[in-house]
Amino acid sequence: MMRSVYTAASGMSTQQHHIDTIANNLANSNTTGFKKSRMEFQDLMYDTARPAGATLATGGTVPLGTQTGLGAKTAATQRIMSQGVFQQTGGQLDVAIEGDGYFQIQLPDGSLAYTRDGAFKRDAQGQLVTTDGYILSPQITIPQDATNIVVGTDGKVSVFLQGQTTPTDAGQITLARFPNQVGLTSKGRNLYAESPASGTPVTGNPTTTGLGSLSQGFLEMSNVQVVDEMVNMITAQRAYEINARVIQGADHMLGIVAQLKQ
Repeated sequence: MMRSVYTAASGMSTQQHHIDTIANNLANSNTTGFKKSRMEFQDLMYDTARPAGATLATGGTVPLGTQTGLGAKTAATQRIMSQGVFQQTGGQLDVAIEGDGYFQIQLPDGSLAYTRDGAFKRDAQGQLVTTDGYILSPQITIPQDATNIVVGTDGKVSVFLQGQTTPTDAGQITLARFPNQVGLTSKGRNLYAESPASGTPVTGNPTTTGLGSLSQGFLEMSNVQVVDEMVNMITAQRAYEINARVIQGADHMLGIVAQLKQ
């Protein structure tokens, strides 16, 4: 009977992780470029009292074995990379990716990170940076006397300078894509990092080599569906309660056994 206590406890632990993941999804339902996560579970090892196909003393073969499972565990956190909803902002430096690809961001240590958050700003030098001040790579500098900024669907950035009627080329936004984008490592701050599971990034201009196009004046919002997360939360909560009742039931049975000894 003690085995059932540990088995149910493992079920409670997995549902706790499930709730933690759902809570993170809901907390980021309005986070720009956020991708929701889904928990994946696996059963644990089995106690085999009699294997299937065992030979009986009479010479017959057992068609079914006798196995008792020992619970469940969290196997992985699957990030769902589906497209988020576009929100129109009208901001000249707000850019959304429609399709595959990530903006490349240079971190202070010189390494690159990747993001779907296209809410860019200008720093004191006119460079395009993230909200945290990390520089967009390749670097693009907007002149101080620019009166209008145009970002094409192909990533070409043009500016209209004061007193001029023809645009001036300011740079080119490039994107990166990965063989296995769900293998990227989340770093927080809307950033991802390359990992051995994600593979080496392939870079290029938007609309080329399988990369998506850019939409100026829009931001890609979270792909979290609040209603779906609420349903998942209720399901996880009920599963947690049922596992807790199993422990209570096993404890009650042990109490009966203890009374028999008196």
